[in-house]
Order: sequence, then C-alpha cells, then structure tokens
Amino acid sequence: MDVWWHPTGRPRPAIFLVHGGWWSGGSRLALTSLSRSYARLGYTVVNVDYRLSGVASWPAQRNDVITAIELVRKHARRFNTDANRYVVLGFSAGGHIAASVGTYGNGRPGLRGVVGISPVVSPLTAYSDGEDLFATAQQRRLRDAAVQLAGGCTPTECPDTWSSMEPAFHASPGDAPLFTAHSEREFVPPYQSELLKQALGEVGVPMTVKVVPGTGHSSAVYRHPGVSASVQAWIAARLGRR
Repeated sequence: MDVWWHPTGRPRPAIFLVHGGWWSGGSRLALTSLSRSYARLGYTVVNVDYRLSGVASWPAQRNDVITAIELVRKHARRFNTDANRYVVLGFSAGGHIAASVGTYGNGRPGLRGVVGISPVVSPLTAYSDGEDLFATAQQRRLRDAAVQLAGGCTPTECPDTWSSMEPAFHASPGDAPLFTAHSEREFVPPYQSELLKQALGEVGVPMTVKVVPGTGHSSAVYRHPGVSASVQAWIAARLGRR
C-alpha cells in the first residue's frame, strides 16, 4: 500500500482506496492521481493492493484490505490518523471488495462509510447475467472473472464460497452506510446495488444509489459530471472535519 499523510495538525480521517480490474488485474498505481487529490483535501489516503484472483481465491482479497486497514489503525499515531474515522472507496471489482469489507461481521471498528463506483456487489447476479443468451461480451467476461475469483467453481459447485462473496447476504445492523454510483446501461447494472440497498434497508442501514446516463463504467462513471462532487460530499458528511 501507499500512504499519503499530514505530519502536523490534528489526526486526520482516512480514505482507503481499492482498485478494480476484474479481480484478476490492475494495481494501486491506477489510483495514484486520485490518492493525491484526496490527500490535498486533507485526508490520510491509503491506496491498497490485494492478491489477485490468479494468485489466491476469495476471500483473500477482502482479507488483504482488512489487514491493510488494521495495520494503519494500529499505527494511527505514525500516520497522524484518526483510527475511528475512515471510509473505503472501491472501483468495479474493488467496489465489491469494499462492500464486502463493509458487511463483514457486524460492522468494522471505525468504519464510517463505503463507496463503490460501478461495484460488482452481486457476483451471483453477474454470473446469471453472463449466462443469458443475449449477454454481452463484457457480461460473459465478468461471469468468468467471478468464477475465477471463487477458485474456478460455479455457484452450484461451491455455494458457500459464492455466498461469502455476496455482501447482501451478510447485511447486519452494525454495517456502515453505503454510497454507490452506476451508469444506467453499463454491464454492472444499477440493480445490483438496488439488491444490496434492499438487504441493508431491512436491517436499518442507509444506502444511496446514484445512477447517471450512458454506458460508462468505473472511472468513467466517477468522471461523469456531478459524481465525484457527490462522492466527496458524502464522504465529508461521514467523516466530519479534517
């Protein structure tokens, strides 16, 4: 992980960034510019790598991000960071990991919110969509990526693993609020987030789903007019003053 911190002044709240890449590719380097921009806003920023699915199957990815969070919280004084005020922001596959961190157990200590940009919050839905006769090439690729994440097995072959991969199945009252953004016709459709919103709503946890026009995905959604500003405002409301 790469960490940007402010050595003087009061302890700052933190933002943990989780990159996308079909769970099988990408790296934290893709989010370096975004890390710097949030650091300029006054946050501690932690840009995290995790084991890719070709190296380790689920739940290694979630565990790696939780380990990074726990390490920074343990050394909060070194990073001049408030261990009890942080959010996790993930893109695409990273959004799935972020949501899985948010629904792990009955909430994570200090976690104030989770943001997902085009998050694949329902690998089971992605698998079903990819099997459809009219599935697009991207939907079929996402299905295959989810199978690889599960260690090469289908939902029928290893239901416990696929259940573990579904944030909605683990919603609990102590979970942090969520904010997700999708484009209306992207291959990770907004209804994935609506399924999670329903599950969280049943246990009293608020979730906001923002939908913008077009077919853009992940960083393209974040760059859509108004989205980054909405995300920044939502994070600021969760974390308070910097």
